[in-house]
Amino acid sequence: KMSHLDPDDTTPDDSQDGDYRSRWRSIRVMYFTMFLSSVGFTIVITSLWPYLQKVDSSADASFLGWMVAAYSLGQMVASPLFGLWSNHRLCREPLVCSIFINLAANIYYAYAYLPKTNNKYHMLMSRAFVGFGAGNVAVVRSYVAGATSLKERTGAMANMSACQALGFILGPVDILDESVETIDQVAVVTSNVLFFIVMFIFAVFETIATPLSMDMFAWTRKEAVLYNGIIMVGIGFQSILVFFLVKAAASRFGDRPVLLAGFGIIFCGFIVLLPWGNHFPKIQWADLKNNSLVSQVSGGSLVGNGTVEPTGCPYEQTWCQTTPAIYLAQYISSDFLIGVGYPACNVMSYTLYSKILGPKPQGVYMGWLTASGSGARTLGPVFVSHVYTLLGPRWAFSLICGMVVLGVILLLSSYHRLIAYSVRHGRIVE
Repeated sequence: KMSHLDPDDTTPDDSQDGDYRSRWRSIRVMYFTMFLSSVGFTIVITSLWPYLQKVDSSADASFLGWMVAAYSLGQMVASPLFGLWSNHRLCREPLVCSIFINLAANIYYAYAYLPKTNNKYHMLMSRAFVGFGAGNVAVVRSYVAGATSLKERTGAMANMSACQALGFILGPVDILDESVETIDQVAVVTSNVLFFIVMFIFAVFETIATPLSMDMFAWTRKEAVLYNGIIMVGIGFQSILVFFLVKAAASRFGDRPVLLAGFGIIFCGFIVLLPWGNHFPKIQWADLKNNSLVSQVSGGSLVGNGTVEPTGCPYEQTWCQTTPAIYLAQYISSDFLIGVGYPACNVMSYTLYSKILGPKPQGVYMGWLTASGSGARTLGPVFVSHVYTLLGPRWAFSLICGMVVLGVILLLSSYHRLIAYSVRHGRIVE
């Protein structure tokens, strides 16, 4: 039974030493559960692509993306359901149920090669069910939180995270040394750098959209959220179409040309976004000056307390008075181009990386790729917010164009090395 301690407790309320040992025995079982979940995930994810190719030769790299996503989708659906269950019943019930689901789903996955047709869809379903079973992570964390005092909780949560990380490390470690000797490390590093550039550009794009539109088009906060939300929804639908087009283009022209084309389209998107002309943005200080006379304000939006929300480019940004405004047509055209180039580069970066790694365990290498993407999405917003605020869009987008050019140069210089593992070792001809 789950022991719920008062959140303000700093010491465990164990009336007997046996209760204390029992409570921590249960917590350590949760540690082990998290460890095994991570080990299982890592072992499977590292062999997912080669197993998929072996089971169903019609499956391509784009289907691999759906395979990976199916796990997360199943976990996303199951986590709140198991969490709700654990709130109203004993924690052991959703835990036992999820473990049996996970066991059955992994057996299903192991024997997905037996059906005569549609093997890849059987694998897809099995991964979704495995993810559903992995939704017990929410219950595990909830149990540990409820079974520890405030003083104990930080250490317990840290131990659980350490067990999870240890599982990710130990999953593929048994054959890691053999992988390192056969994979082209230059191609691996190049792919990580290219992926970093792609994710950095996207982080800049999604960060700057709202402040840029408010500065250039004098949109209010509500208008910026509404209009940019509509644009993002449109880009989302456009990206789905691009994924299908990329699949066809990669089959006909190859992965590397599509990746190169994606970079070219992104470059055009940011070139289009550069300010030009003699029209300057509306300066926000004009609104501030007239703020006391609401009836005389020609540009501004009334807010709830009867005052006016200033709109336009803030006077603190000195570049607003010397940098031409970006036209709405430029902004929308740039959104369209980046909305084409980014998904193409994203899927091709991942696909090429997976092919470079080949049938060897990919867990550690995929961890590097994820880390490079996370680093890019951390640094991108910091970069663009500082450069844009201090120097304006001309400098910010010019530097992004320079980064794209460096990415293209890196791609072209290592073009001959960014090939599939099987091609590099002469098993098949590209």
